[in-house]
Amino acid sequence: MTTRWLSPEEQRAWRAYMAATHLLEDAMDRQLQQDAGMPHLFYSVLANLSEAPDRRLRMTDLAETLKITRSRLTYAVTRLERDGLVRREDCRWDKRSSIAVLTDEGMAVLERTAPGHVAVVRATLFDRLTPEQVGQLEEIFTGVARGLQGGSEAGTDDVPWRRRSSCSGS
Repeated sequence: MTTRWLSPEEQRAWRAYMAATHLLEDAMDRQLQQDAGMPHLFYSVLANLSEAPDRRLRMTDLAETLKITRSRLTYAVTRLERDGLVRREDCRWDKRSSIAVLTDEGMAVLERTAPGHVAVVRATLFDRLTPEQVGQLEEIFTGVARGLQGGSEAGTDDVPWRRRSSCSGS
């Protein structure tokens, strides 16, 4: 098989993407650690639960929404549960699953933390883009995500939320 090396333009774009991704993730993590003592993943769990009906989601659905492995989600929810921000309930219609529920305390933490988080996202990303670039960014990453999620053309089930480890518990 012949390797298709990146062109100079592709190499520059790739390196710019990687640098920006790392810097954005670092900025978000620093703000969330400072304001709420939690990493971005934990905040994302709270935010997604806050938007769900009755602030509850089946763990497997939450893993899919977050695009992470079930074992990584189980770890995050266990830590959030320990802090009283989330609780788990048995799933009545699927005995193999559990439901993650955002507690009132978790909602209060999210409400206190969200303004700072939005300010960082706006300052580090959206304030640097034109409205046209925002649309392009959405289009580009929607296409990338669609391809990586095993769309009909890819035909793969190797996506994070479908991977299981021996200790996933979700």
